[in-house]
Amino acid sequence: MSILVAGPEPITDRRDLVAALERGNKPRDEWRIGTEHEKFPFCMKNLSPIPYGGDHGIRAMLEGLTRFGWKPVMEGENIIGLESDTSGNISLEPGGQFELSGAPLETLHQTCAELHDHLAQVKEVGGEHGIGFLGLGFTPNWRRDEIPVMPKGRYKIMTEYMKKVGTMGLDMMYRSCTVQVNLDFASETDMVKKLRVGVALQPLATAIFANSPFTEGKPNGYLSYRSHVWTDTDNERAGMVPFIFEEGFGFERWVDYALDVPMYFVYRDGKYIDATGQSFRDFLEGRLPALPGEVPTRGDWNNHLTTIFPEARIKNYIEMRGADGGPWARICALPAFWVGLLYDQSSLDAAWDLVKDWTAEERQALRDQVAKHGLKTPFRGGTLLDVARKAVAISRAGLEARGNGDGVGATEAIHLRAVEEIVEKGKSPAEELLDLYHGRWGGNVEPVYKEFAF
Repeated sequence: MSILVAGPEPITDRRDLVAALERGNKPRDEWRIGTEHEKFPFCMKNLSPIPYGGDHGIRAMLEGLTRFGWKPVMEGENIIGLESDTSGNISLEPGGQFELSGAPLETLHQTCAELHDHLAQVKEVGGEHGIGFLGLGFTPNWRRDEIPVMPKGRYKIMTEYMKKVGTMGLDMMYRSCTVQVNLDFASETDMVKKLRVGVALQPLATAIFANSPFTEGKPNGYLSYRSHVWTDTDNERAGMVPFIFEEGFGFERWVDYALDVPMYFVYRDGKYIDATGQSFRDFLEGRLPALPGEVPTRGDWNNHLTTIFPEARIKNYIEMRGADGGPWARICALPAFWVGLLYDQSSLDAAWDLVKDWTAEERQALRDQVAKHGLKTPFRGGTLLDVARKAVAISRAGLEARGNGDGVGATEAIHLRAVEEIVEKGKSPAEELLDLYHGRWGGNVEPVYKEFAF
Protein backbone atom coordinates (compact mmCIF):
# COMPACT_ATOMS: atom_id res chain seq x y z
CA MET A 1 0.00 0.00 0.00
CA SER A 2 2.86 2.38 -0.58
CA ILE A 3 1.99 5.78 -2.00
CA LEU A 4 3.70 7.09 -5.11
CA VAL A 5 4.09 10.86 -5.31
CA ALA A 6 2.21 12.29 -8.26
CA GLY A 7 4.47 13.46 -11.05
CA PRO A 8 3.64 16.56 -13.10
CA GLU A 9 3.38 14.98 -16.55
CA PRO A 10 -0.27 15.07 -17.74
CA ILE A 11 -1.83 11.99 -19.36
CA THR A 12 -4.75 12.25 -21.75
CA ASP A 13 -4.36 9.13 -23.88
CA ARG A 14 -4.77 5.45 -23.02
CA ARG A 15 -1.63 4.72 -25.04
CA ASP A 16 0.40 6.67 -22.47
CA LEU A 17 -0.81 4.26 -19.81
CA VAL A 18 0.25 1.25 -21.87
CA ALA A 19 3.64 2.84 -22.46
CA ALA A 20 4.04 3.36 -18.70
CA LEU A 21 3.74 -0.40 -18.15
CA GLU A 22 6.03 -1.17 -21.08
CA ARG A 23 8.76 0.85 -19.41
CA GLY A 24 8.98 -1.99 -16.92
CA ASN A 25 10.68 -4.18 -19.54
CA LYS A 26 14.28 -4.82 -18.43
CA PRO A 27 17.14 -6.98 -19.68
CA ARG A 28 17.86 -10.00 -17.49
CA ASP A 29 21.00 -8.47 -15.96
CA GLU A 30 18.84 -5.65 -14.56
CA TRP A 31 16.26 -7.92 -12.91
CA ARG A 32 15.96 -7.29 -9.19
CA ILE A 33 14.14 -8.67 -6.13
CA GLY A 34 12.02 -6.37 -3.98
CA THR A 35 10.52 -7.85 -0.82
CA GLU A 36 7.79 -6.27 1.29
CA HIS A 37 6.66 -7.51 4.66
CA GLU A 38 4.26 -6.32 7.33
CA LYS A 39 4.22 -7.06 11.05
CA PHE A 40 2.05 -6.17 14.03
CA PRO A 41 3.57 -3.89 16.70
CA PHE A 42 2.31 -4.74 20.18
CA CYS A 43 2.86 -3.65 23.77
CA MET A 44 5.14 -6.23 25.36
CA LYS A 45 3.69 -5.50 28.81
CA ASN A 46 0.02 -6.24 28.09
CA LEU A 47 -0.04 -7.44 24.44
CA SER A 48 -2.29 -4.55 23.37
CA PRO A 49 -2.13 -2.63 20.06
CA ILE A 50 0.17 0.40 19.87
CA PRO A 51 -1.42 3.87 19.47
CA TYR A 52 0.03 6.39 17.06
CA GLY A 53 0.80 9.11 19.59
CA GLY A 54 2.27 9.23 23.07
CA ASP A 55 5.76 8.76 24.44
CA HIS A 56 5.85 5.10 23.42
CA GLY A 57 3.63 5.07 20.35
CA ILE A 58 4.10 4.53 16.64
CA ARG A 59 5.25 8.09 16.06
CA ALA A 60 7.97 7.71 18.71
CA MET A 61 8.99 4.44 17.09
CA LEU A 62 9.38 6.10 13.68
CA GLU A 63 11.29 9.02 15.12
CA GLY A 64 13.64 6.62 16.90
CA LEU A 65 14.48 4.84 13.66
CA THR A 66 15.85 8.06 12.16
CA ARG A 67 19.08 7.39 14.09
CA PHE A 68 19.84 4.79 11.41
CA GLY A 69 19.68 7.33 8.60
CA TRP A 70 16.01 6.99 7.72
CA LYS A 71 14.34 10.25 6.66
CA PRO A 72 10.81 11.11 7.84
CA VAL A 73 7.89 11.08 5.42
CA MET A 74 5.32 13.61 6.60
CA GLU A 75 1.62 14.08 6.01
CA GLY A 76 0.77 17.43 7.47
CA GLU A 77 2.29 17.46 10.95
CA ASN A 78 2.36 13.67 11.25
CA ILE A 79 5.27 11.40 10.44
CA ILE A 80 3.65 8.54 8.55
CA GLY A 81 6.70 6.70 7.18
CA LEU A 82 10.42 6.67 6.54
CA GLU A 83 12.48 6.66 3.37
CA SER A 84 16.06 5.96 2.42
CA ASP A 85 18.18 6.45 -0.67
CA THR A 86 19.44 2.87 -0.40
CA SER A 87 17.17 0.85 1.90
CA GLY A 88 13.67 1.19 0.48
CA ASN A 89 11.03 2.68 2.73
CA ILE A 90 8.98 2.01 5.85
CA SER A 91 5.28 2.74 5.79
CA LEU A 92 2.30 2.33 8.08
CA GLU A 93 -0.71 0.22 7.24
CA PRO A 94 -4.09 1.40 8.54
CA GLY A 95 -3.90 -0.29 11.96
CA GLY A 96 -0.26 0.54 12.57
CA GLN A 97 1.20 -2.52 10.87
CA PHE A 98 4.84 -1.76 10.10
CA GLU A 99 5.78 -2.43 6.48
CA LEU A 100 9.27 -2.57 5.07
CA SER A 101 9.27 -2.12 1.30
CA GLY A 102 12.79 -3.28 0.58
CA ALA A 103 15.18 -1.92 -2.00
CA PRO A 104 15.47 -3.70 -5.37
CA LEU A 105 18.34 -6.14 -4.82
CA GLU A 106 20.26 -8.58 -7.01
CA THR A 107 20.28 -11.69 -4.82
CA LEU A 108 18.29 -13.38 -2.11
CA HIS A 109 21.33 -13.22 0.15
CA GLN A 110 21.13 -9.43 -0.06
CA THR A 111 17.39 -9.55 0.59
CA CYS A 112 17.89 -11.54 3.78
CA ALA A 113 20.72 -9.27 4.91
CA GLU A 114 18.43 -6.26 4.39
CA LEU A 115 15.73 -7.97 6.42
CA HIS A 116 18.19 -8.83 9.20
CA ASP A 117 19.34 -5.20 9.43
CA HIS A 118 15.77 -3.90 9.47
CA LEU A 119 14.61 -6.26 12.20
CA ALA A 120 17.68 -5.43 14.29
CA GLN A 121 16.80 -1.74 14.02
CA VAL A 122 13.11 -2.11 14.92
CA LYS A 123 14.00 -4.47 17.76
CA GLU A 124 16.46 -1.95 19.19
CA VAL A 125 14.10 1.01 18.99
CA GLY A 126 11.02 -1.03 19.85
CA GLY A 127 12.73 -2.41 22.95
CA GLU A 128 13.27 1.12 24.22
CA HIS A 129 9.52 1.71 24.02
CA GLY A 130 8.33 -1.70 25.18
CA ILE A 131 7.16 -2.53 21.64
CA GLY A 132 7.45 -6.00 20.14
CA PHE A 133 6.59 -7.17 16.62
CA LEU A 134 4.57 -10.21 15.63
CA GLY A 135 4.76 -11.93 12.23
CA LEU A 136 1.32 -13.44 11.64
CA GLY A 137 -1.24 -13.17 8.86
CA PHE A 138 -4.05 -11.90 11.08
CA THR A 139 -4.06 -10.44 14.57
CA PRO A 140 -4.77 -13.37 16.88
CA ASN A 141 -6.81 -11.69 19.61
CA TRP A 142 -7.58 -8.01 18.96
CA ARG A 143 -11.05 -6.82 18.12
CA ARG A 144 -11.24 -4.34 15.29
CA ASP A 145 -12.57 -1.61 17.57
CA GLU A 146 -9.47 -1.94 19.77
CA ILE A 147 -7.06 -1.10 16.96
CA PRO A 148 -5.94 2.53 16.57
CA VAL A 149 -6.29 4.27 13.21
CA MET A 150 -3.17 5.74 11.65
CA PRO A 151 -3.39 9.43 10.60
CA LYS A 152 -3.15 8.92 6.84
CA GLY A 153 -5.71 10.62 4.63
CA ARG A 154 -6.04 7.77 2.16
CA TYR A 155 -7.05 5.37 4.94
CA LYS A 156 -9.92 7.57 6.07
CA ILE A 157 -11.29 7.52 2.52
CA MET A 158 -10.74 3.77 2.12
CA THR A 159 -12.32 2.97 5.50
CA GLU A 160 -15.60 4.61 4.54
CA TYR A 161 -15.59 3.07 1.07
CA MET A 162 -14.85 -0.46 2.34
CA LYS A 163 -18.11 -0.41 4.28
CA LYS A 164 -19.99 -0.12 0.98
CA VAL A 165 -18.29 -2.78 -1.15
CA GLY A 166 -17.75 -5.84 1.05
CA THR A 167 -18.12 -7.32 4.50
CA MET A 168 -14.46 -7.83 5.44
CA GLY A 169 -12.55 -4.89 3.95
CA LEU A 170 -11.96 -3.30 7.34
CA ASP A 171 -10.51 -6.55 8.64
CA MET A 172 -8.13 -6.58 5.69
CA MET A 173 -7.07 -3.02 6.42
CA TYR A 174 -6.71 -3.12 10.18
CA ARG A 175 -6.10 -6.74 11.18
CA SER A 176 -4.05 -8.45 8.47
CA CYS A 177 -0.38 -8.70 7.49
CA THR A 178 1.29 -10.12 4.39
CA VAL A 179 4.64 -10.81 2.77
CA GLN A 180 5.06 -9.92 -0.93
CA VAL A 181 7.77 -10.04 -3.55
CA ASN A 182 8.18 -7.80 -6.58
CA LEU A 183 9.90 -9.24 -9.65
CA ASP A 184 10.89 -7.94 -13.08
CA PHE A 185 10.10 -9.03 -16.63
CA ALA A 186 12.03 -8.75 -19.89
CA SER A 187 9.17 -8.13 -22.32
CA GLU A 188 5.43 -8.27 -22.68
CA THR A 189 5.66 -11.97 -23.55
CA ASP A 190 7.79 -12.64 -20.48
CA MET A 191 5.41 -10.64 -18.28
CA VAL A 192 2.41 -12.63 -19.52
CA LYS A 193 4.00 -15.99 -18.79
CA LYS A 194 5.22 -14.94 -15.34
CA LEU A 195 1.90 -13.36 -14.39
CA ARG A 196 -0.05 -16.44 -15.47
CA VAL A 197 2.23 -18.74 -13.47
CA GLY A 198 2.07 -16.34 -10.54
CA VAL A 199 -1.73 -16.14 -10.45
CA ALA A 200 -2.21 -19.88 -10.98
CA LEU A 201 0.17 -20.77 -8.15
CA GLN A 202 -0.89 -18.02 -5.77
CA PRO A 203 -3.25 -20.40 -3.91
CA LEU A 204 -0.25 -22.69 -3.43
CA ALA A 205 1.72 -19.84 -1.86
CA THR A 206 -1.29 -19.14 0.37
CA ALA A 207 -1.32 -22.79 1.48
CA ILE A 208 2.42 -23.02 2.14
CA PHE A 209 2.57 -19.76 4.10
CA ALA A 210 -0.87 -20.06 5.79
CA ASN A 211 -0.38 -18.51 9.21
CA SER A 212 -3.61 -16.94 10.48
CA PRO A 213 -5.81 -19.52 12.24
CA PHE A 214 -6.98 -17.32 15.14
CA THR A 215 -9.47 -14.47 15.49
CA GLU A 216 -10.25 -12.74 18.77
CA GLY A 217 -8.55 -15.43 20.82
CA LYS A 218 -10.03 -18.54 19.24
CA PRO A 219 -9.54 -20.75 16.18
CA ASN A 220 -11.49 -19.23 13.29
CA GLY A 221 -11.93 -22.37 11.18
CA TYR A 222 -9.36 -21.27 8.60
CA LEU A 223 -5.64 -21.79 8.09
CA SER A 224 -5.29 -18.47 6.28
CA TYR A 225 -8.00 -16.20 7.57
CA ARG A 226 -6.18 -13.34 5.85
CA SER A 227 -6.82 -15.06 2.52
CA HIS A 228 -10.47 -15.65 3.42
CA VAL A 229 -10.90 -11.95 4.23
CA TRP A 230 -9.91 -11.07 0.68
CA THR A 231 -12.84 -13.07 -0.73
CA ASP A 232 -15.24 -10.30 0.32
CA THR A 233 -13.19 -7.14 0.63
CA ASP A 234 -13.89 -5.42 -2.69
CA ASN A 235 -14.32 -7.89 -5.51
CA GLU A 236 -14.11 -5.24 -8.23
CA ARG A 237 -10.39 -4.87 -7.43
CA ALA A 238 -9.42 -8.31 -6.05
CA GLY A 239 -9.42 -11.96 -7.06
CA MET A 240 -7.88 -14.29 -9.64
CA VAL A 241 -8.14 -12.00 -12.72
CA PRO A 242 -9.12 -14.84 -15.12
CA PHE A 243 -8.86 -12.59 -18.19
CA ILE A 244 -5.06 -12.79 -18.06
CA PHE A 245 -5.30 -16.35 -19.42
CA GLU A 246 -7.26 -15.27 -22.49
CA GLU A 247 -5.55 -15.23 -25.88
CA GLY A 248 -4.05 -11.86 -26.69
CA PHE A 249 -3.61 -10.72 -23.10
CA GLY A 250 -0.89 -8.11 -22.60
CA PHE A 251 -0.24 -4.63 -21.29
CA GLU A 252 -3.22 -3.13 -23.13
CA ARG A 253 -5.68 -5.55 -21.55
CA TRP A 254 -4.29 -4.85 -18.09
CA VAL A 255 -4.69 -1.11 -18.69
CA ASP A 256 -8.33 -1.64 -19.67
CA TYR A 257 -8.90 -3.69 -16.53
CA ALA A 258 -7.28 -1.04 -14.35
CA LEU A 259 -9.27 1.74 -15.99
CA ASP A 260 -12.48 -0.02 -15.02
CA VAL A 261 -11.53 -0.49 -11.37
CA PRO A 262 -13.26 2.32 -9.43
CA MET A 263 -10.96 4.98 -8.01
CA TYR A 264 -10.28 5.71 -4.36
CA PHE A 265 -8.66 9.14 -4.33
CA VAL A 266 -6.54 11.77 -6.05
CA TYR A 267 -3.50 13.18 -4.26
CA ARG A 268 -3.04 16.94 -4.62
CA ASP A 269 -0.95 19.45 -2.66
CA GLY A 270 -0.30 16.99 0.17
CA LYS A 271 -3.96 16.07 0.57
CA TYR A 272 -6.18 13.19 -0.50
CA ILE A 273 -9.31 14.11 -2.44
CA ASP A 274 -12.13 11.57 -2.21
CA ALA A 275 -12.86 10.08 -5.64
CA THR A 276 -14.34 6.78 -4.47
CA GLY A 277 -16.34 4.95 -7.10
CA GLN A 278 -15.37 7.39 -9.85
CA SER A 279 -13.86 6.40 -13.19
CA PHE A 280 -10.28 6.85 -14.31
CA ARG A 281 -11.64 6.83 -17.88
CA ASP A 282 -13.58 10.00 -17.00
CA PHE A 283 -10.40 11.41 -15.44
CA LEU A 284 -8.57 10.94 -18.76
CA GLU A 285 -11.23 13.04 -20.45
CA GLY A 286 -11.23 15.80 -17.82
CA ARG A 287 -14.63 14.73 -16.49
CA LEU A 288 -13.74 13.45 -13.00
CA PRO A 289 -16.39 14.79 -10.58
CA ALA A 290 -13.78 15.14 -7.82
CA LEU A 291 -11.55 17.35 -10.03
CA PRO A 292 -13.66 18.72 -12.89
CA GLY A 293 -11.63 19.96 -15.83
CA GLU A 294 -8.36 18.34 -14.68
CA VAL A 295 -6.62 15.42 -16.36
CA PRO A 296 -4.45 12.87 -14.53
CA THR A 297 -0.70 12.89 -14.19
CA ARG A 298 1.57 9.88 -14.49
CA GLY A 299 1.71 9.88 -10.69
CA ASP A 300 -2.09 9.65 -10.49
CA TRP A 301 -1.98 6.55 -12.66
CA ASN A 302 0.76 5.00 -10.53
CA ASN A 303 -1.27 5.70 -7.41
CA HIS A 304 -4.37 4.15 -8.95
CA LEU A 305 -2.43 0.98 -9.76
CA THR A 306 -1.53 0.67 -6.05
CA THR A 307 -5.25 0.47 -5.19
CA ILE A 308 -5.86 -2.64 -7.30
CA PHE A 309 -5.54 -5.81 -5.22
CA PRO A 310 -5.73 -9.06 -7.23
CA GLU A 311 -3.73 -12.10 -6.14
CA ALA A 312 -0.89 -10.90 -8.37
CA ARG A 313 -0.65 -7.59 -10.18
CA ILE A 314 1.57 -5.66 -12.56
CA LYS A 315 2.95 -2.16 -12.38
CA ASN A 316 6.49 -1.75 -13.68
CA TYR A 317 7.05 -5.18 -12.16
CA ILE A 318 4.98 -8.16 -11.03
CA GLU A 319 3.85 -8.30 -7.40
CA MET A 320 2.98 -11.63 -5.73
CA ARG A 321 0.34 -11.06 -3.06
CA GLY A 322 -0.84 -14.42 -1.72
CA ALA A 323 1.17 -15.09 1.45
CA ASP A 324 0.46 -14.50 5.13
CA GLY A 325 2.90 -12.62 7.30
CA GLY A 326 5.35 -14.78 9.19
CA PRO A 327 8.60 -15.03 11.13
CA TRP A 328 12.09 -14.19 9.86
CA ALA A 329 12.93 -17.42 7.99
CA ARG A 330 9.66 -17.50 6.08
CA ILE A 331 9.96 -13.86 5.03
CA CYS A 332 13.14 -14.83 3.17
CA ALA A 333 11.52 -18.02 1.87
CA LEU A 334 8.67 -16.28 0.05
CA PRO A 335 10.92 -14.42 -2.45
CA ALA A 336 13.07 -17.55 -2.73
CA PHE A 337 10.04 -19.59 -3.82
CA TRP A 338 9.07 -17.12 -6.56
CA VAL A 339 12.58 -16.23 -7.73
CA GLY A 340 13.31 -19.92 -8.22
CA LEU A 341 10.16 -20.36 -10.30
CA LEU A 342 10.32 -17.21 -12.41
CA TYR A 343 13.92 -16.00 -12.80
CA ASP A 344 15.40 -19.08 -14.50
CA GLN A 345 14.01 -19.77 -17.96
CA SER A 346 13.99 -23.56 -17.64
CA SER A 347 12.16 -23.35 -14.32
CA LEU A 348 9.68 -20.80 -15.68
CA ASP A 349 8.95 -23.11 -18.60
CA ALA A 350 8.51 -26.05 -16.20
CA ALA A 351 6.22 -24.02 -13.95
CA TRP A 352 4.10 -23.02 -16.93
CA ASP A 353 3.92 -26.66 -18.03
CA LEU A 354 2.64 -27.49 -14.54
CA VAL A 355 -0.30 -25.05 -14.69
CA LYS A 356 -1.03 -24.33 -18.34
CA ASP A 357 -3.91 -26.80 -18.70
CA TRP A 358 -5.66 -25.76 -15.48
CA THR A 359 -9.10 -24.37 -16.17
CA ALA A 360 -10.44 -21.09 -14.85
CA GLU A 361 -12.86 -23.11 -12.73
CA GLU A 362 -10.02 -25.15 -11.22
CA ARG A 363 -7.96 -22.07 -10.44
CA GLN A 364 -10.95 -20.42 -8.78
CA ALA A 365 -11.80 -23.56 -6.81
CA LEU A 366 -8.28 -23.62 -5.41
CA ARG A 367 -8.57 -19.97 -4.44
CA ASP A 368 -11.96 -20.58 -2.79
CA GLN A 369 -10.88 -23.61 -0.78
CA VAL A 370 -7.25 -23.00 0.12
CA ALA A 371 -7.89 -20.57 2.97
CA LYS A 372 -9.64 -23.34 4.89
CA HIS A 373 -7.92 -26.51 3.71
CA GLY A 374 -4.38 -25.36 2.85
CA LEU A 375 -2.18 -28.07 1.35
CA LYS A 376 -4.99 -30.58 1.82
CA THR A 377 -7.17 -28.76 -0.72
CA PRO A 378 -8.47 -31.39 -3.21
CA PHE A 379 -7.09 -31.14 -6.74
CA ARG A 380 -7.38 -33.53 -9.69
CA GLY A 381 -7.70 -36.73 -7.70
CA GLY A 382 -5.06 -35.70 -5.19
CA THR A 383 -4.36 -32.61 -3.12
CA LEU A 384 -2.55 -29.31 -3.50
CA LEU A 385 0.35 -30.93 -1.64
CA ASP A 386 1.06 -32.97 -4.78
CA VAL A 387 1.40 -29.72 -6.74
CA ALA A 388 3.53 -28.24 -3.97
CA ARG A 389 6.11 -31.01 -4.21
CA LYS A 390 6.51 -30.40 -7.93
CA ALA A 391 6.57 -26.61 -7.68
CA VAL A 392 9.12 -26.56 -4.87
CA ALA A 393 11.40 -28.92 -6.78
CA ILE A 394 11.18 -26.61 -9.80
CA SER A 395 11.94 -23.61 -7.61
CA ARG A 396 15.01 -25.26 -6.07
CA ALA A 397 16.33 -26.14 -9.53
CA GLY A 398 15.85 -22.51 -10.60
CA LEU A 399 17.71 -21.18 -7.57
CA GLU A 400 20.59 -23.62 -8.07
CA ALA A 401 20.80 -22.65 -11.73
CA ARG A 402 21.16 -18.95 -10.82
CA GLY A 403 24.44 -19.90 -9.14
CA ASN A 404 24.53 -17.02 -6.68
CA GLY A 405 26.67 -17.96 -3.72
CA ASP A 406 26.79 -16.32 -0.31
CA GLY A 407 30.58 -16.31 -0.15
CA VAL A 408 30.84 -19.49 1.91
CA GLY A 409 29.44 -21.99 -0.54
CA ALA A 410 25.66 -21.77 -0.13
CA THR A 411 23.48 -20.93 -3.12
CA GLU A 412 20.22 -19.01 -2.91
CA ALA A 413 18.44 -22.36 -2.49
CA ILE A 414 19.33 -22.21 1.20
CA HIS A 415 16.55 -19.63 1.60
CA LEU A 416 13.97 -22.10 0.24
CA ARG A 417 14.57 -24.51 3.10
CA ALA A 418 11.69 -23.21 5.24
CA VAL A 419 9.30 -23.89 2.36
CA GLU A 420 10.74 -27.34 1.76
CA GLU A 421 10.28 -28.26 5.42
CA ILE A 422 6.60 -27.27 5.29
CA VAL A 423 6.04 -29.33 2.16
CA GLU A 424 7.97 -32.31 3.54
CA LYS A 425 5.70 -32.32 6.59
CA GLY A 426 2.60 -31.60 4.52
CA LYS A 427 1.58 -29.24 7.29
CA SER A 428 1.16 -25.47 7.16
CA PRO A 429 2.45 -23.10 9.86
CA ALA A 430 -1.19 -22.50 10.85
CA GLU A 431 -1.65 -26.18 11.63
CA GLU A 432 1.46 -26.09 13.81
CA LEU A 433 -0.04 -23.12 15.68
CA LEU A 434 -3.32 -24.96 16.16
CA ASP A 435 -1.47 -27.97 17.58
CA LEU A 436 0.20 -25.66 20.10
CA TYR A 437 -3.11 -24.00 20.95
CA HIS A 438 -4.86 -27.31 21.62
CA GLY A 439 -1.79 -28.74 23.35
CA ARG A 440 0.94 -26.92 25.24
CA TRP A 441 -0.78 -23.51 25.14
CA GLY A 442 -3.92 -24.90 26.81
CA GLY A 443 -6.45 -23.09 24.62
CA ASN A 444 -4.76 -19.70 24.95
CA VAL A 445 -3.41 -17.67 21.98
CA GLU A 446 -1.29 -15.28 24.02
CA PRO A 447 1.85 -17.48 23.99
CA VAL A 448 2.13 -16.72 20.27
CA TYR A 449 3.46 -13.28 21.21
CA LYS A 450 6.33 -14.80 23.16
CA GLU A 451 7.20 -17.66 20.85
CA PHE A 452 6.71 -16.07 17.43
CA ALA A 453 7.54 -12.39 17.89
CA PHE A 454 10.60 -10.90 16.19
